[in-house]
Amino acid sequence: MIDTLLSGQLLFAALVTGSLYALIALGLNLVYGTMRMLNVAHGDVVMLGAYAAFWAFTLMGLSPLLAGPVVALMGAGLGVLLYRGVFRRLLAGVTPSTAGKIEGNSLLLFFGLSILMQNIAALAFTPNNRAYAALGEVYRIGGVAMTGNRLAALLVAGGCSIAAALFLSRSVAGLAMRAVIERREAASIVGVDVDRVQGLSFAVGFGSAALAGVLMSMLEQFSPFSGFPFTIAGFIVIILGGLGNVTGGLLAALLLGVIEVYGVALTSANLRSVLLYGTFVAALLIFPNGLIARRVMAR
Repeated sequence: MIDTLLSGQLLFAALVTGSLYALIALGLNLVYGTMRMLNVAHGDVVMLGAYAAFWAFTLMGLSPLLAGPVVALMGAGLGVLLYRGVFRRLLAGVTPSTAGKIEGNSLLLFFGLSILMQNIAALAFTPNNRAYAALGEVYRIGGVAMTGNRLAALLVAGGCSIAAALFLSRSVAGLAMRAVIERREAASIVGVDVDRVQGLSFAVGFGSAALAGVLMSMLEQFSPFSGFPFTIAGFIVIILGGLGNVTGGLLAALLLGVIEVYGVALTSANLRSVLLYGTFVAALLIFPNGLIARRVMAR
């Protein structure tokens, strides 16, 4: 057991899984933080990104690394269309007295959108699992064997998550987004264009989810109904890392990756879902305000 815990191979796998979860949670964090909307269809955007990469590779022979930016832009475009066509109207009718209803209403809308995306994908692509082999070259660093697709997933997902943290802390648009997350009414009073920030949140949220789907498609099988576990993983990261805290979310995602990978290694691959949902329940009960937030308060 000690050899398993000290395995560099498992540590690498945990870093890959955690970086993907961080990228997935990024979009959830921004959409919920700026608009208090529960996007339960987020994992289905990941699924659509995976299918886009699959067909680009299968039909055109396009590498997932080249397809990734295009798929991310398509996901961002879908987010903007949904915001302007559906969710902007929902938000426009919100008043201080009815603000509490936005979560319930958005949950129903996103749930319907999730069912719609799943069934359209099943009709278009069949419900069967899909997979493809790309970037399968093996690189060895010390005693750790790293396939090219996992190394690429780690570098791209981790790099995008770090870039997002820098964007929110250094750029004008990022600071405006953080202001809306922390104090929406105050941000509007001081001149922040809340509508523009909300549209940007949808674009970044859907785009990052689609990119995560491209990276995920290189590593495991997927189907039209494989998106929900990614939604749950994203919510776990938000709960542990704290709302609007992208840096905390990155640390929480790495922690979730360690729990999942090491938990499966010490038990069984059949318990992967049990570990994921068990962590979700534990996070809700033990760290309702976020793991990072609790540590700061303790100081």
